[in-house]
Amino acid sequence: MSLLKSASIVSLMTLASRITGLVRELLIAAAFGASATTDAFNVAFRIPNLLRRLFAEGAFSQAFVPILAESRARQGDEATHDLVNAVGTVLFGVLAVVCVLGVLGAPAVVWLMASGLKDSGGFDAAVVMTRWMFPYIGFMSLVALSAGILNTWGRFAVPAITPVLLNLSVIAAAAIGAPLLRDHGVEPVYALAMGVMLGGLLQLGVQVPALLRIGMVPRIGLSLSAWRRAWAHPGVKRVLRQMAPAVLGVSVAQVSLLVNTQIASHLGAGAVSWLTYADRLMEFPTAMLGVALGVVLLPQLSRAQASGDVKGFSDLLDWGLRLVLLLALPSAVALLVFAKPLVAVLYHYGRFSPHDVQQTVLALSCYGVGLMGLVGVKVLAPGFYATQDIRTPVRIGITVLVITQAMNAVFVPWLGHAGLALSIGLGSMVNAVWLLVGLRRAGRYTPSPGWRLFGLRVVAATALLGVGLWLASTQLDWVGMRAQPLWRIGAMAGCLVAAGGVYFGALMASGLNLRQAIKR
Repeated sequence: MSLLKSASIVSLMTLASRITGLVRELLIAAAFGASATTDAFNVAFRIPNLLRRLFAEGAFSQAFVPILAESRARQGDEATHDLVNAVGTVLFGVLAVVCVLGVLGAPAVVWLMASGLKDSGGFDAAVVMTRWMFPYIGFMSLVALSAGILNTWGRFAVPAITPVLLNLSVIAAAAIGAPLLRDHGVEPVYALAMGVMLGGLLQLGVQVPALLRIGMVPRIGLSLSAWRRAWAHPGVKRVLRQMAPAVLGVSVAQVSLLVNTQIASHLGAGAVSWLTYADRLMEFPTAMLGVALGVVLLPQLSRAQASGDVKGFSDLLDWGLRLVLLLALPSAVALLVFAKPLVAVLYHYGRFSPHDVQQTVLALSCYGVGLMGLVGVKVLAPGFYATQDIRTPVRIGITVLVITQAMNAVFVPWLGHAGLALSIGLGSMVNAVWLLVGLRRAGRYTPSPGWRLFGLRVVAATALLGVGLWLASTQLDWVGMRAQPLWRIGAMAGCLVAAGGVYFGALMASGLNLRQAIKR
């Protein structure tokens, strides 16, 4: 299967995930608005997601996938299955301890994350939901283990589609569970926490048949002796050694998130929610482009590294970066100039007020500044992970954290919650440029010919797209069309389709052969 086809499959599955995710956020926004209870859920849900970066698709995947790919290429499937069994056993044991500690220490964890909720009235609800949702990290870490195996075997579809199950579970919880709890005198926002737990269980369940088909279901030992044997496996020790700097790197990113959430919790009721709603929209292109490319590239880059294919390694990165410029740049411009229509159409219902729209638009526009960086990091970082060099991205990440918090000191007094988004965006740009320079200096990436002309064509076409979307954003009263939701949805869809037509039409008119440019 070609890389483009694999990336397209992952991107389409991710699109389904993001669409259902937007429906989820729409329902939550309409039902709960931007309130103290919504802030409480967002904080509580952010806590297990923070740990996901350590034990799931973050540090663990960064360390595990390259070693797994190397084991399969050099030692065969049987030895690789032994590695999977050992890693799964150790991971399960660690997660059991972490989940117990998280449930017991929920009040302290919430206070560290968002002490400002004590003032807004959402602290107790956040503690309850944190306790309910903490085991979610266990499900998602085992999902990450399964996804790493399936992606290494070239089975990208199942891992990419599983997030849809979480979204559908939370949608069902908001639409059905919340009214039921309200009728019984229970805070309805608690239904969302129940939906998260159900979604985690379903995501893990659908991985099992796919693993059975390739004969790679992890056999997890539950006894203390089995755990000790797994701990002694040389592959586990290698994964743990690689995870050490990866954990530091992910921790740096999560410390930044924690600090930002803490700051936002002190900016008044609704600030955390405005940032969360904007973040969800920003994640749409980030996941469809950056995550899809990163998922496909990491095992391919690891394989090229294991076989000593230096040119193939560089060509893979070059292909990924061309797609980043081709697709992420127009997406970033769209978020900057078309933010109000996007937020109004997707969130402006029920208890979500025009003020909420404006505040979310400010955050989304600031996030858009850094979209190129956010997507670029997803492509560039695997260039280090595949060579089992995790320390370099970590050092860069630590420095970027300091830079980001310094920018917070400047932007937050000026822009409030939007200043947090702007700092994250600019920090991501610094991170991406630094990673690119590092790969170039290490000789791992050499740009292929034709980049200058390719870049000029993309920039010119993006400028035309931006002008068109800006005119559409300013000429229609997107907030005032709340009473005409179908007309508003149709207008937004028409504007986006027309902008896409202008963009790709301009590229083709400039002489760019799109099929040739993205073929791999």
